[in-house]
Amino acid sequence: MRVDEFDFKLPEDRIALRPVEPRDAARMLVVRPDDTPELSDAQVRDLPDLLAPGDVLVLNDTRVIPARLYAKRVRGEIVAGVEIMLHKREGAARWRAFARPAKKLQTGDRLVFGSDSAGPVCEAARLEATIAGKAEGGDVVIDFDLAGPALDEAIAIVGELPLPPYIAGKRAADARDRADYQTIYAREEGAVAAPTAGLHFTDALFARLDTRGIARHFVTLHVGAGTFLPVKVEDTRDHRMHAETGFVSRETADALNAARAAGGRIVAVGTTSLRLLESAATEDGTIAPFAGDTDIFITPGYRFRAVDALMTNFHLPKSTLMMLVSAFSGLDTMRRAYHHAVDTGYRFYSFGDSSLLFRDAARQDGMKDDVDG
Repeated sequence: MRVDEFDFKLPEDRIALRPVEPRDAARMLVVRPDDTPELSDAQVRDLPDLLAPGDVLVLNDTRVIPARLYAKRVRGEIVAGVEIMLHKREGAARWRAFARPAKKLQTGDRLVFGSDSAGPVCEAARLEATIAGKAEGGDVVIDFDLAGPALDEAIAIVGELPLPPYIAGKRAADARDRADYQTIYAREEGAVAAPTAGLHFTDALFARLDTRGIARHFVTLHVGAGTFLPVKVEDTRDHRMHAETGFVSRETADALNAARAAGGRIVAVGTTSLRLLESAATEDGTIAPFAGDTDIFITPGYRFRAVDALMTNFHLPKSTLMMLVSAFSGLDTMRRAYHHAVDTGYRFYSFGDSSLLFRDAARQDGMKDDVDG
């Protein structure tokens, strides 16, 4: 499909720079492709009433790390500044990252983090590494001098929270973001972007879901910075996703399969949870344990196997996530939904409002699985 089919006009003032308080007070657009009305307005706190006892929420418990680092590149006596955005861990001491400007880096260059021209700093705030390799698009492989927990601790000291570019371009990150840009159930460190659909949940909302008989289970997908990269091709068939690391435990897989066998629906909280579940699902829809990388790219024509409903925020024009929601609920339906959201003042992107999408079951019937990845 042509990428421009997923384009739409979004006024700048619709981009949310801060979340609403409390989190579950955000608006939520309910999209039911097979029902009337097709679109209805609600709030996130209405979620228990929009689902049924026996349904199951699947949430991504990844935790955002301070993945934006500033370094001095040292090559002999030549020193230059460079910005590093970690996006995928490849070993105890190795990360894959985006560099800016990448052209300043060569394999073998040394990077020094946490130092400045004023002189030496304490050892805990100093970190060094070597460029182990380069790829296209500013992608580099970095071998740090530290490894494991010691490296994690150093990154936490010298790194900054990586706000999405559409927010960072309008304001600087601050202390409030360290809480706002993290779900209340974040546990497994490794993401460089938040699974933003989950930012809306509160302890009070969890309590109401419990009372309603709606269970929740957790998976882990470490969201990479590739989620922010624009689609630069004209045809979706030519786009390649960056791989991300995910985990679905045997216990979680068994619980989800049992819930579905009993008639419950699987509700993915966020496109990250959905992509991981679809990666773990077999042809007949059974969810299997999963541990590894996924680069699944979902576009219209994909046959969904594991997920019945999706809670997600509003996405960028021509993005891979706009393609995913169009595959889930239908392109024409999502065009109408986004037109309604823009016209009625919904807030977009990471700190914005939410939507609850139900699968276009009629369109799914008879489809063949043509997932790329």
